[in-house]
Amino acid sequence: MKSILMAFVLVSAGAASVAGVSFGVPDELVKGLSRLGTGAQKQSRVELAQAQQSGQGAQQTQTQDAEAGQRGPVVDESALRYFAARGDTARLNAEIARLRALYPTWTPPENPLAVPVNEDRQLEEMWALYSQSRFADVRAAIARRQQEDPQWIPPADLVERLEVAEKRAALVAASNAGRNEEVVRIGAETPSLLTCSDADVLWRVAEAFAKIDRLQRAKDAYGYMLDNCSDAPIRVATVQKASTVLGYADMQDLLARERTGADGVKEFDGIRSDLARRFVGEGDGDPAITVAPAYLKIVEKLVADEGLASDALLLGWYYLRRDQNAAAEPFFRKARATEDSASASQGLALILLARKMPAEAEEVMYAWRTSSDQAMQTYLAATANLLALDPLPKLDPKVLNRIAQVTLEEKSPETGEQFGWYALAMNQPRTAEEWFSEVLKWKTDYEPAAYGLGVARLRLEDRAGLAAVKQAWGGRSQRIARLGEEDTSGEAAPARRDGAERAVRSERRVPARERTVEERARTVEEGAAGPQRAVRAARREGAVNCRTTTRDPGGLSPVSALSLGWCLMEINRPMEAARAFEAALAGGGRVSSDAAYGQSLAYLRAGLTSEAAVAATKAKLDRSRGAELQAAILADRAVSSFRAQRYRETLVFLDQRSQFRAEPADLMVMRAYAYKNLGMRMDAQRLFEALGETGRQDAIRALAEMRTERNARR
Repeated sequence: MKSILMAFVLVSAGAASVAGVSFGVPDELVKGLSRLGTGAQKQSRVELAQAQQSGQGAQQTQTQDAEAGQRGPVVDESALRYFAARGDTARLNAEIARLRALYPTWTPPENPLAVPVNEDRQLEEMWALYSQSRFADVRAAIARRQQEDPQWIPPADLVERLEVAEKRAALVAASNAGRNEEVVRIGAETPSLLTCSDADVLWRVAEAFAKIDRLQRAKDAYGYMLDNCSDAPIRVATVQKASTVLGYADMQDLLARERTGADGVKEFDGIRSDLARRFVGEGDGDPAITVAPAYLKIVEKLVADEGLASDALLLGWYYLRRDQNAAAEPFFRKARATEDSASASQGLALILLARKMPAEAEEVMYAWRTSSDQAMQTYLAATANLLALDPLPKLDPKVLNRIAQVTLEEKSPETGEQFGWYALAMNQPRTAEEWFSEVLKWKTDYEPAAYGLGVARLRLEDRAGLAAVKQAWGGRSQRIARLGEEDTSGEAAPARRDGAERAVRSERRVPARERTVEERARTVEEGAAGPQRAVRAARREGAVNCRTTTRDPGGLSPVSALSLGWCLMEINRPMEAARAFEAALAGGGRVSSDAAYGQSLAYLRAGLTSEAAVAATKAKLDRSRGAELQAAILADRAVSSFRAQRYRETLVFLDQRSQFRAEPADLMVMRAYAYKNLGMRMDAQRLFEALGETGRQDAIRALAEMRTERNARR
């Protein structure tokens, strides 16, 4: 059997037996236990207590041992009678399991009530305190008894059970406090805790392994329970708990242990729908996951039978992430028809944009543009693409005015630039000049707007204005430096107009810079500075200067295209950088890896989280880069889900993210609010309290709000 966590005790052979099953001891646990002074030569407290109770000479002991060998092991069964007399079935079964583990040849009495009555009233009181989990009081009672009667020795069974109970309490406390290494250590020291009769302890240990990035050990722990525990509710709960910490592939291994009843019903059928939802949701966040068709069909049936918009959205996003727009579109439309939302509208808008239907995308997103940063970026992507259509679209003045208002409010360089070209195409150079000038106020290093400004002034025959643009930008942009140079004849003005017309037509054929769904919350992700450092550090040989000239990456070598990509990232032109990195992917080896990493960063900066996830799969990344990107992508997903009020989905993404990076305070605040909105008020309060102790004002305010709400309900 696999070497898994449940092998928590050191004996001379290096393995332990629990309920008849042997487990190997992980090397790291061996080292930890050795440091704690637990070794093969250490005599157990039970053996010491039994030796003290005997009080006889060596010869008498040998005689008793011989007799015991003939009769079987001497087992203290007083606890059995105590729990049976009080009708405590759970503790009775746990005690039987414990004694069987300690004494494999022992047979439980058919009637525990027939076990001789303990005439020791003080000892009975100690057992009563133990049954109430008042372990400190048991210790105090033992100490008083020994003080009164120095010859009295507490029963070995009581001592052992008391120690195990205290260990269990310590393990639960460590688990509740998030001290996961301590949970694993205590479990290793106390193998008698790790039985199916106390599933909660096994669940806590498995979860602790997951939280210290030991997912294989966590999977083994859950697998042990499915292999050895027979209680149906425990088995179902084990799968449910495992699904919150393990990924799709690991869960398939666990589900392979499913049992089929005599009636042909599979034991996990009752939670199959929830599992399918979770798996498809995980596929939404990771395009590399291919969810089995059976799960997709389950969710499709849920959409048909229950008609929930949330189920339709799961499928819509799953198919959209995989560029299966035709499959995704009906589900987004179904979701909008059932319960219109920003998420449903964003998904449909992206499909409409891919189909070159920006007018419809603008119409879909306008009502939702202010619901989140992602929604606004999706709307602006639609507006920029709409204004860039060729041939020129004839827009309703109402639509044109609302696009202009939003562009000015949001200070969107991309849409503002397209307004400039739109005005030039409508033969309104003065309006175009105003738009390009405004864009340069919003983004002073935005070369396309500077070029447009030069073209507008060329059209207006503003020689001084054009000269000013060329003087400011000529050293950074070759096309601006050459603007108007074709004017060599005497008919200067017509030539300038022709040059400007060609520039307008050429520029309008350039696809608008699309900023689509998943604009990441910059203040949330602690890694925002990391990619900036990576941009500066990653430029290598084949350096290309993108500040003074505009280059087509298709004509460059992969190394030069890679350098161009980093250069464009430095001057904050991520979409152009993404195209350069795409060209660099052909380089192979380290160049391809750097290109995939750079393209992911470029898409993240542009707000294209799904594209960033796809880019990360185009070449093999080292572990640290992969973890960085996954953490950023999952943070975006969590923020998006939270803003869409999908709080359970928010927690799933946050839990997945925590496997790659520690959770920063901002995301912890969001987690606490998700708990609160799901009715998990105690979990929310504990997290807000912990954050409040660090001085976070938002957490302190949240605590005050919760107290006010609690008082109002009284």
